[in-house]
Amino acid sequence: MISRIMKWALAKVPRPLLIRLSYLVQWVAPVIFKGNKFVDPIDGRGYSRFFPYGYGNNQRENALCPGTNSLERHRLLWLYLKDYTDFLTRPQKLLHIAPEQCFYGRFRKMKHLNYTTADLFSPLADLRFDVQNIPIEDNTYDTIFCNHVLEHVDSDHQAMVELHRILKPGGLAIMQVPLDPDYEKTDEDITIKDPAERERRFRQYDHVRLYGQDYPDRLKAAGFKVTVFDAEKELPSGFFEKYALPKREMLYVCTK
Repeated sequence: MISRIMKWALAKVPRPLLIRLSYLVQWVAPVIFKGNKFVDPIDGRGYSRFFPYGYGNNQRENALCPGTNSLERHRLLWLYLKDYTDFLTRPQKLLHIAPEQCFYGRFRKMKHLNYTTADLFSPLADLRFDVQNIPIEDNTYDTIFCNHVLEHVDSDHQAMVELHRILKPGGLAIMQVPLDPDYEKTDEDITIKDPAERERRFRQYDHVRLYGQDYPDRLKAAGFKVTVFDAEKELPSGFFEKYALPKREMLYVCTK
């Protein structure tokens, strides 16, 4: 039942409305789904289940935490930021493009962050712009998060160049994308407009590419220095079941 509801909501409900409705679920979910099968490291609570998530036939079991709306990639990113960086304590100017709900409220409350959000459509955004043409001065931000955005734009190279431009020297940028490690090269075609064909080829109706092993090279071509964080090598094996983390997931940590 939950799987069918999630499929229907993702296919039929506009994203801005879906974001607003999800806050209602967050209020009651930690009580209804309280348990010890899974833990969300972002809120530290235990849950009896996570929800399935994914478009069309690409749903993943135990993907979405109902209390924070975190997905596997968000929980991995949080663990990386908490345990492998000083992000949670260092004063910094942060730009968060396409702000994820699981982070948004927490980042807003962190007094050491000068926090700005941006998006074309999200009701959570302070600024609205196209990442291929960012109206911000060079060398402005210490940290930039821009997750699961580049697969939507016509020129991901131009977007990467723009993000590199506004990042301060020595700054940190993390730009997670859908990536198939079995693909040697990124599969892309911006001329495909049919949602069904996009879903078949790129696994979501509004994607124009699915990244492969060449993703870090694409980041480097835009000027970034790239360090690979291999979750399976770096994290304790028990974390993957406890936190429902993605396997074979790499974080490509970019600096300038």
